[in-house]
Amino acid sequence: MRIHIVTPVTTKGVRSLDDVAHLVHAGLTITHSLIESGPPSIESEYDEALAIPATIAEAIKAERSGADAVIVDCMADPGVKPAREMLSIPVLGPGETSMHLAAMLGQRFGYVTVLNSVKPMVRNLVRVCGVQEKLVSIKVVDIPVLELEPRIDEAKQRLGACALEAVEQDDADVIVLGCTGFLGCAAAIETCLAERGHTIPVIDPIPATVCIAEGIVRAGLTHSKHCFPRPRAKTIVGYDMP
Repeated sequence: MRIHIVTPVTTKGVRSLDDVAHLVHAGLTITHSLIESGPPSIESEYDEALAIPATIAEAIKAERSGADAVIVDCMADPGVKPAREMLSIPVLGPGETSMHLAAMLGQRFGYVTVLNSVKPMVRNLVRVCGVQEKLVSIKVVDIPVLELEPRIDEAKQRLGACALEAVEQDDADVIVLGCTGFLGCAAAIETCLAERGHTIPVIDPIPATVCIAEGIVRAGLTHSKHCFPRPRAKTIVGYDMP
């Protein structure tokens, strides 16, 4: 099985296959690509809109090259639904996947993300996914996406503080790390919570979504074409789709 991860930004180095190497095994390989045109990071509806055409194009290329599933590497899930219309293989977004997983692991979840500008996007996705009654709070670490790597220790401290607030003040049962740039931070946050006596799952979106995607493929499932029918063929001007 091969799962392809599309990182829907143009910033080189923001994602590496080394980040997901621990998920690879004898039956699974993971490949990766960035988009060639679009924003350097996604922190607004505007950024998301600019990223979608190239993200769809990368998803199409992945299926044509033999991938068994595609994951879009952003919690906003840019282009996931239109890509599902174009592809026959599963297309997963870590935002939708993580929130539904959180709803399975507890009754209420807290969401910790990067900036206040992301909150409206999160609220919209929560409504679309139908889990608005499960979300208890959205908190931010106030660090831009492209500053996360050089400030990762600071980010972990802020994530821990936000997670504690969500659990102790908002009564969250589960924490969702609301940016794929937080990859690898979940264990530190779980430890921070455990030190205060809380046994709380912390969802790291990319590893969780890879595992869910693998399970969907192994179960012989994909998204419904009744819900995501293939678009009627027509001339599209200005977009170089594969």
